[in-house]
Amino acid sequence: MIQLNYRDGRPIYEQVRDGLRQLLVMGAIPPGDKLPSVRSMAAQLAINPNTIQRAYEALEQEGYVYSVPGKGSFAAQRDEIDNTRREELLARLDELAEELIYLGVTPEEIARRCARTAQAGREKKNGKGGDET
Repeated sequence: MIQLNYRDGRPIYEQVRDGLRQLLVMGAIPPGDKLPSVRSMAAQLAINPNTIQRAYEALEQEGYVYSVPGKGSFAAQRDEIDNTRREELLARLDELAEELIYLGVTPEEIARRCARTAQAGREKKNGKGGDET
């Protein structure tokens, strides 16, 4: 479920978009599954339906969902996610890595963090969740 934080500086639609994106990436919403309707999601979160619509449109532009007129929005297949999104995220990673190195974090620590995140993702995907550190 998506959690909204009204103290967060980001707009609500971005929080909804990011929450849905996380559910899609983690596989909680499998490819091809229908997303909740705009109205039902708005009612669940007690926010304006236009906010949900804006989040869905942003996810569609990123390639995470597709819409079928009169039927709703659906989770896209992984291979349908645009390479542009991958390149955009890698560029952000480069910027973050550059700043972290400037702040004294070693490339090895950055690599360890990436490896740990990848391992946690594999464990979640395989149903072996847990809080090992």
